Amino acid sequence: MKKLGLFGGTFDPIHNGHLHIARAFADELGLDTVIFLPAGDPYHKNTGRTLAKHRLAMTELAVADDERFAVSDCDIVREGATYTFDTIQIFRQQFPQTKLYWLMGMDSLLQLHTWSRWQSLVKMVDIAVAAREGEQLNHASKALHQWLGQALQDGSLHLLQAPLSNISSTEIREKVRAGAGLEGLVDRRVERYIEQHGLYR
Repeated sequence: MKKLGLFGGTFDPIHNGHLHIARAFADELGLDTVIFLPAGDPYHKNTGRTLAKHRLAMTELAVADDERFAVSDCDIVREGATYTFDTIQIFRQQFPQTKLYWLMGMDSLLQLHTWSRWQSLVKMVDIAVAAREGEQLNHASKALHQWLGQALQDGSLHLLQAPLSNISSTEIREKVRAGAGLEGLVDRRVERYIEQHGLYR
């Protein structure tokens, strides 16, 4: 059975930490493909997020060298609020015979009980989680305890061995504003794109 990882994020901008963790997910879970899903433009307020078309373009540039990686504009082209539950349903319909994994950081997992229809969501996909130093499952809300226990037991929750990197998109945006270089933080093509389009100035 084919295995497909879905990796959602703002990717503002996508950086080497995202690529590192996507490779680790692919390696540890034996994924055939990891699909990056840049979030759409917020439909109800201006959050200062870079336009989706730029974030999509940067993501496409960044993943070009790994044949296991692909990018989908699924969350960008949908109208109104985009919920992860709906995104997963779309992929579940498109790939009925494929094992689906939703890839996330521990910080997102600890908020999972606040997501729309999360109890249905976790029945449709396996969840794979990467943690930063010091982030642990025992910080989870009581609302998640029963599911966490069950998911660890039945193997539908996977904890990644590789730790999340400390690179952050916020730090990169600040560096660009300060006129500092982005060596080692983002793919060279992404750095060029940021310069060409005057992003984060």
